[in-house]
Amino acid sequence: MASRSRTRVAAFASATMLGMAAVLGGAPVAAAAPEPAVVPGNTGLDERTATRVDWQPCADAPGVQCGTLTVPIDWNRPDGGTIDLALARRPATDPARRIGSLVINPGGPGGSGVDVVKYDHAFPSADLQQRFDIVGFDPRGVGASSPLLCPAVPSLPAPAEFPTTPATFAALKRFNQVYAEDCRRLTGPVFGYLDTLSVVQDLDAIRAAVGDSRLTYYGVSYGTLIGQQYAQRYPNRVRALVADSNMDHSISSAWRFMRTEATGVEESFDEFVAWCQRSTECVLHGQDVRQVFRQVRAKVAAGGVVYPGTDLTVTPILLLRVVTSALYGPEWRGLAELLVVLRDDAAPTAAVARLAPESTPTVTARGGQAAVPDPLLILCHDWRLPVRSAAELAGYRAALRLVAPDMTLSPLGWLVPVSCVGLEDLHRNPHGPLSLSGKPSVLMLTSRYDPSTPYEWTMTAARQSGVRVLHYDGWGHGAYFKNSSCVVSATDNYLITTRLPSSGTHCPAVEPANGLTKQLPVVPIAPRMWG
Repeated sequence: MASRSRTRVAAFASATMLGMAAVLGGAPVAAAAPEPAVVPGNTGLDERTATRVDWQPCADAPGVQCGTLTVPIDWNRPDGGTIDLALARRPATDPARRIGSLVINPGGPGGSGVDVVKYDHAFPSADLQQRFDIVGFDPRGVGASSPLLCPAVPSLPAPAEFPTTPATFAALKRFNQVYAEDCRRLTGPVFGYLDTLSVVQDLDAIRAAVGDSRLTYYGVSYGTLIGQQYAQRYPNRVRALVADSNMDHSISSAWRFMRTEATGVEESFDEFVAWCQRSTECVLHGQDVRQVFRQVRAKVAAGGVVYPGTDLTVTPILLLRVVTSALYGPEWRGLAELLVVLRDDAAPTAAVARLAPESTPTVTARGGQAAVPDPLLILCHDWRLPVRSAAELAGYRAALRLVAPDMTLSPLGWLVPVSCVGLEDLHRNPHGPLSLSGKPSVLMLTSRYDPSTPYEWTMTAARQSGVRVLHYDGWGHGAYFKNSSCVVSATDNYLITTRLPSSGTHCPAVEPANGLTKQLPVVPIAPRMWG
């Protein structure tokens, strides 16, 4: 990787996963105007009079159609500036039995629904492809929809991964603020309107533009927040809505966010250890896996460890991020091999190479400066999880070691609030319980052992809203993708017929073949945290 990109990767590993806010000279960024309150029963846009998408064949994806939809930058001022949302559609393969459009979002934030539709033929299933036009979109700030761009090389040195003094905490805050303002300058006016409530209004415009009176939707991971808040704002516009691996937007404290994430990733690591104990497929079978991991953590903390087969220095946060990513699948076999390779300085295996962090962003020239996409700043628009001092962080870190003695913390749970330090003015999406009026048809999916969007999050959101949950009693992130015919058939049947599975339905765990389950074909919730 080029040195310029490597500098940026190091900066992001430290503490900036997604945040920003004050001008290079130090003036604070003006607070964005608040989004209008959620209005239960709001009927949304009229599909009979909406502008339709001019679908054309995609040049790089046979059988797929591409198009754009123009929407306001600020839905409170529809006569102001606009942006074009990128869309892709795979028409229903059985037109005579076509139900309508199934709009999908693969999460992230930063996952491209356009790319999923264009290139991932395994998602959604063949049954859904027969009955629906599968429509993917790049949310505002993502992909080809006015992407959020940031400097390829931040203008300030990377802050510490774990600020421990007032000085290092101040440096973190300053880094976030300067970086944010640089991103604002490179991105343009849409920068201040990247919250999920704005995306919800975009989604309703998409529903109307494809000619559907009610929305059929599948969202996974961060895409569940879009689905939840759509159902909250437009309950009468929902036909069927699947939220797979849910966010819990009622969380409004840094500690609760960190604690729940740490619980989820530690439980997932426990399951990896249990697999190694029962399976001879694990190269650590018969060994003390927890002790091996402690040895690897200590070696990384001492410095000088390079990820096998790359030139990327492994920091403590990067190590935890790679381990967490392996638990997404889960790819237990590769994780075990990685720990052996790092412990013994051995040659990387093919499985270890598959887990290597992505570290080369797409560079775009913008205003004479090298810029890279960085949609993760969206999180600071949606989440306000205040952290006020290095002492507060130190207290959290100590407590997290009790919650997660092996993983010590969740890299996602840690870096989201830390990376939004100093960026409180970006927050536009008020926290609160998922309260749904009108009883829109919603099905939540969850894996029992999810390292990214913890089981607790789905159960909390379901309890608040009263919606039905389909439980997958297995492992990994994205229950629909875990080779469970039980999950897939129940989900597909719901989307096609709108009939919910019985209350309390549990699908049995599917043991990953050779310790490997098909990886979720989406961007994780925080890809920049690779390094």
